[in-house]
Amino acid sequence: MSISLLENSLQVDIYFEESDRDFEDDICISFIEDCPAEEKIFRADETNIYVTPDQACLLVLALQRAMENYRSSCQEP
Repeated sequence: MSISLLENSLQVDIYFEESDRDFEDDICISFIEDCPAEEKIFRADETNIYVTPDQACLLVLALQRAMENYRSSCQEP
């Protein structure tokens, strides 16, 4: 899955890295930046973070909770 953020200057790809199947942290979150150096968040053009399936689930839960809080704050009483 690929997500574009920050006016398309940051691309986030999330995928299962089949070649890393022997490792516990085989889910990759890849950040690719296409912007001038002074606007970069990361030092490299591409930064990869590998997480375990349990950590990936925790990230999903955290995003879901943030969305639930957002939606409940947008509802009119």
